[in-house]
Amino acid sequence: MAETATEEPISDIHQSGAAAPIDRRSIPAHAVESLWQAADGHELRRIDWPGAIEGKRGSILFLPGRGDFYEKYLESLEEWHRAGWKVTAVDWRGQAGSGRLGDDKLTGHVEDFDDWVSDLEYFWSAWKSDSPAPHVVIAHSMGGHIVARALVDGAVDPDAVVLSAPMLGMAGPPLPLAVLHSVARVMTRIGSPKRPAWKWSEKPGEMPAHRRDLLTHDDDRYADELWWRENRPELAMGPGSWRWVERAYASIRKLETQGAMEKVDIPVLVVSTSNDRLVKHESAVRASERFPKGELVEFGEEAHHEVLREVSEVRSRAMRAIAEFLDRVAPPRS
Repeated sequence: MAETATEEPISDIHQSGAAAPIDRRSIPAHAVESLWQAADGHELRRIDWPGAIEGKRGSILFLPGRGDFYEKYLESLEEWHRAGWKVTAVDWRGQAGSGRLGDDKLTGHVEDFDDWVSDLEYFWSAWKSDSPAPHVVIAHSMGGHIVARALVDGAVDPDAVVLSAPMLGMAGPPLPLAVLHSVARVMTRIGSPKRPAWKWSEKPGEMPAHRRDLLTHDDDRYADELWWRENRPELAMGPGSWRWVERAYASIRKLETQGAMEKVDIPVLVVSTSNDRLVKHESAVRASERFPKGELVEFGEEAHHEVLREVSEVRSRAMRAIAEFLDRVAPPRS
């Protein structure tokens, strides 16, 4: 078994006065994993932290990206818990511990992004009524896209939102969005829409070469993900399906509609890096300008796509920026 990786949190002072390390390769004893049922009965996985000082700081709902799982973010989730937040994270329908929607165990498939927005809306109603205010959503990559859609559609009403490397535009050929969408639509018709849209590896289930260089500069944090995949094989996921690609472009076009983001009257912090080769940084920057209460924290060559799993110096800067933002726009309720 690999050696357990740990990292001291930014600000966690125990009664002893010393900062306690966070084990990124184990579920904390005070966190509870469980299942919840969507409106149609589909079971989705969640994890909940009670929040130090009884969650009096408020509540955070964390939503991961495409092919992600909440285990990758235990470090951040635990830090927010220690800061007093009641914390919940959920897996999206069709990935990680929430089942599969395609014809195999590795391809990430969905019939429509609207299904994810609907799941979030259904979950949000119950979660909000059962957790202390203020209510905050923090989402990464594809999760950030779905949250943006939910904001535009009026499906959720958080006090504040943080979007980490949001998938508001996908890296790829420099073609107009309408053209890319048309090509993807054709690809869903000339073969099974559930087939993988891009190559993963010659060996099924094996990580492609140089994948780490797209995600993080931190070897240890990248190794954490591989450790979890090895110890919980059900978490593994490979490429998205052609339907996923086509529906992603369709959903991005909805967000690009004039006036869509402009009507969202909620503070939104966008955390993005110009060094991102998975999603379009310029789309994230533009979103921070389109949201009436939008703000931007920008990184460069020092950060890859997974800013919350970057080397400690970079990650700490992002975590501090998030904490400062939330202290301003979603302060503790008396």
